[in-house]
Amino acid sequence: MDTVTHAISPAELAVSVGTSTAPLLIDVRKAEAFAESEHFLPGSIRWDYHAGAPMPSQLANAKRAVAYCVKGAEVGINGAARLAQANIDAAYLAGGLRDWQAAGFVAVKKRLDLGVDGERVSRWVTRARPKIDRIACPWLIRRFIDPRAEFFYVPTNEVFDFAKANNAVAYDIPGAPLEHDGERCSFDSFIAAFELKSPALNRVADIVRAADTDTLDRSHEAAGLLAISLGFSQMIKDDHAMLSAMLPVYDALYEWAKSVENKSVERHNWKPESIGR
Repeated sequence: MDTVTHAISPAELAVSVGTSTAPLLIDVRKAEAFAESEHFLPGSIRWDYHAGAPMPSQLANAKRAVAYCVKGAEVGINGAARLAQANIDAAYLAGGLRDWQAAGFVAVKKRLDLGVDGERVSRWVTRARPKIDRIACPWLIRRFIDPRAEFFYVPTNEVFDFAKANNAVAYDIPGAPLEHDGERCSFDSFIAAFELKSPALNRVADIVRAADTDTLDRSHEAAGLLAISLGFSQMIKDDHAMLSAMLPVYDALYEWAKSVENKSVERHNWKPESIGR
């Protein structure tokens, strides 16, 4: 079977990483190289095809995928070819993770203590009835840290017992590994813990922090996020449905933040041009 693959540069891939339209990223590094590295690409799924591991189930519905290795050479190219054999629009990352990091694009630090090693599915639990931080953090996890992550919302007094019994990591509750730290909220703690160095994410963090800590004067956009979050909370009583409904809001917020950083933000002109008669 003929396979059709192509190379994608770090700069080209960086445009979509972290967004809802990003291709599925597949980490095909050899086991030794993967183990030696402390980082992986945002939103990537591990596939050790060298060891005969089955193709990740997420690829069943994937239309586009990008395979990456250390240097963007034979390992990544062969990985992309295997994806193409499954009728997936496949590319390989030119220069691999090495060139990606050299260019300064965001990468995710492995945190085995938090259940994030780039291979297994992570599990997270927090208080029920989420509004802002407890929605923003799962969005960040889903888009950057672990696209397969599982989330749980339970009564406040059950969070730590649930975490212990279900091999989950508690967050956004005092005493959790990831919580508020002074004026900084849990969203900030996630960014720091996983070393997500991104100006656009920092801009989103400013908005989330101001909305979550009732310091709306610190961000022009925070009042809007707060109003939308509280409105959805009134409309939706199921916590997981609330999360699903709010994910596109954070997708849009991140897209806007990227456009601001790139100085390509679209302005709204509320005055229509006059039409000559």
